[in-house]
Amino acid sequence: MRSSFFKGLLVFALSICSGAGSFAQAPAAKGNLFIIGGGDRSASLISTLIATAKLGAKDYVVVLPMSSAEPEASFKSIATQLAKATDKKIGNLNFDAAKVQDKQWLDSVKGARLIFITGGDQNRFMKVVLNTPLYAAIHKAYENGATVAGTSAGAAVMSKYMITGKQLQDTAYKETFDRLTDGNIEFEQGMGLVTSVIIDQHFLKRSRYNRLISALAAHPTFDCIGIDEGTALIIHDKQVTVAGVSQVVRLTDPKNLKVTPDHLLKMDGLQFRLYTAGDQFNLK
Repeated sequence: MRSSFFKGLLVFALSICSGAGSFAQAPAAKGNLFIIGGGDRSASLISTLIATAKLGAKDYVVVLPMSSAEPEASFKSIATQLAKATDKKIGNLNFDAAKVQDKQWLDSVKGARLIFITGGDQNRFMKVVLNTPLYAAIHKAYENGATVAGTSAGAAVMSKYMITGKQLQDTAYKETFDRLTDGNIEFEQGMGLVTSVIIDQHFLKRSRYNRLISALAAHPTFDCIGIDEGTALIIHDKQVTVAGVSQVVRLTDPKNLKVTPDHLLKMDGLQFRLYTAGDQFNLK
């Protein structure tokens, strides 16, 4: 059944040779990013995602479930929701070390109009994708006009500097940071679909202010954005629209940022903005 599906899917795939390694985001990408902060996804939010993707008659959707420890269940969850909003084909491409070299699978990614990255562990996803032709294929699809969507871990991977969730000064994982000290936040290389933005997810639900302030201190010229559950950022170029049921926090421009001899962070102020559905703003 899966074999026959992919034969049909590949009819629509673009015949573009895959490239190796990672590269920077093209400055004039035609696509959109649809970045969901995790949690429940309302039917309205899924409808907005489908409308953003502007699926044509021959277009299809690809789900990348590699973040999840249970990729089949993760795929079924989002595929069920998407199928209620569109009649387009929805493919499950659970890449591994062998499949990231598979030209047919890579062409299916390049030709997709909507790519959805599921939740789970962002580090698990990037371990499969980084420095492979799949990284390049996702970027190529985005540059050609695809909407790249992700939720939870799939939101975190959008950034060039991806928050791993680990505190470098504490061996025990916590959903929220318990200190504001220099060098406490760990980053790894993400997808770089947004290059001067750091994304955090489940933001209000898990009160991740300390983590986002730590990210801002590490990258003070960036937009550091926390997206709550059931809520999304829709990004086209530098234009952003908020959708969903909750809020988005944006931290920028720390004033007189300093580090004490005891490695504590301090600053005289920062720009704090709080957005709800329908609000729009421009990234730096």
